[in-house]
Amino acid sequence: MFLKKSKEIFFEHFILVANNILTAAGIFRENINNLGCTEEFALRIKALENKGDQYTHEIILALNKTFITPLEREDILGLTIKLDDVLDIIEACTWRFELFNIKETDEYMKLFAKNIESCIQEIVSAINNLVNNKIKEISKHTHRINDLEKVADDLLRDSLKTLFCDCNNPIEIIKKKEIYNMMEEITDECEDVADILERIIMRH
Repeated sequence: MFLKKSKEIFFEHFILVANNILTAAGIFRENINNLGCTEEFALRIKALENKGDQYTHEIILALNKTFITPLEREDILGLTIKLDDVLDIIEACTWRFELFNIKETDEYMKLFAKNIESCIQEIVSAINNLVNNKIKEISKHTHRINDLEKVADDLLRDSLKTLFCDCNNPIEIIKKKEIYNMMEEITDECEDVADILERIIMRH
């Protein structure tokens, strides 16, 4: 009974965390596609990041209090921290639009945002499979995340090449370069989540 309860605590929180990140990714994509008030945009993501921090705290607290866990403690902690990292960098990237006084986005930013949301949709699907003990189903989502990360790598190369060729304003180059890099880094963090999920698959 206690093991069942501890399993529910961790798995329910993993679903809450993943869905919270997906909500943030949806807001991120919507605002990149139609940029309005950047401060409001950043504050909406910040509120979700705060919620994510609370979920992370609750998982770690439960981990410290639970003797028998449904997964290896290392995997629970690693997955929790990496999921938190994904949302942290989404929030950090969002604030760049406010700090840099960005008034409009470009096609590369929109493609990055779509790619990021797709990565996180795969994370949510993988987490749901983990929770439902469909371990063999997880790998198709982790492989898809790896593919999407490669797409982000290509986007970064193309966006920087276009930026350096077409833009003569050094300040604009600095601003856009940092945003492109941060958007690509979000998918790197998603790939780190996929790596931990792959490790869980191997243990099973």
